[in-house]
Amino acid sequence: MTPLLSANAASVVIGERTLLHNINLSVDAGEIVTIIGPNGGGKTTLVRALLGIQHLSSGTVTRKPGLTIGYVPQRLTLNPMMPVRVSRLLTSTFARPRAKVLAALEETGVAHLVDSSVHTLSGGEFRRVLLARALIQDPHILVLDEPVAGVDHAGELALYELIQRLRTDRGCGVLMVSHDLHVVMAATDKVICLNGHVCCTGQPHEVSQHSEYVRLFGPKAADALAF
Repeated sequence: MTPLLSANAASVVIGERTLLHNINLSVDAGEIVTIIGPNGGGKTTLVRALLGIQHLSSGTVTRKPGLTIGYVPQRLTLNPMMPVRVSRLLTSTFARPRAKVLAALEETGVAHLVDSSVHTLSGGEFRRVLLARALIQDPHILVLDEPVAGVDHAGELALYELIQRLRTDRGCGVLMVSHDLHVVMAATDKVICLNGHVCCTGQPHEVSQHSEYVRLFGPKAADALAF
C-alpha cells in the first residue's frame, strides 16, 4: 500500500536551532496516527512541514499523487468586529452549494448552526464546524492540529469518537496532534512520540512502555496508556 503522506529523514533547522531532526513517518488510508510530545517538541512544525508550509532543511515529504488534505489548525483567529456566518466560513476558500455545506455540517452534528454567527459558537461547536470545513473538500487525509483545543472534557470525548467514526465511514487517513494522552490513545492506531526527533513509535501499549516516553511524561502517564 502506498502511504497517503510520508516523511523520510525530514529535518528543519532555523538559524542555529534544530527544530526537527531525521523524522520518519507515514500515514495510510484508514489509519489514525497521533503525534504526541512536550511543548516545544516540534509537533506543529512537523505538521507545517508535511503540509508544505514549512521548508525542510533536509529530507523529503511525499504526498500520494492527487492527494486531497483536509486541515484543521490549532487556532483560527477571526476578527470579532466582522460577523461571519458558519455557512460563509465553510465557503470562504471555494464556493460550495448549500446542500454540500449542510451535508458536511450534518456529518459533524452541527447542521442546525449553518446560519449562526461563528462568534456565538461554543468551543465544541466551533471545532465541529472546523471539521466540517475540512470534510467539505472530500479529503483523503485529515490533518488535525490539537482538534479539541478549547473544549471541555465531555466535548473532547465526543470529538474523538466523531474522528474515529469519520475515519471508519470515509476510509480516510487521520494525522492528529494531541496532548490528551489518556483520552486520545483509545482512538489511535499508531503513536509517534516527538521531541525534536522521534523518541519512539508504535501502537499505544508499546509506546506506553518505552523508556523515552516514561522519561518525558512520567510513570503515571505510562500507566494511563497501558489499557
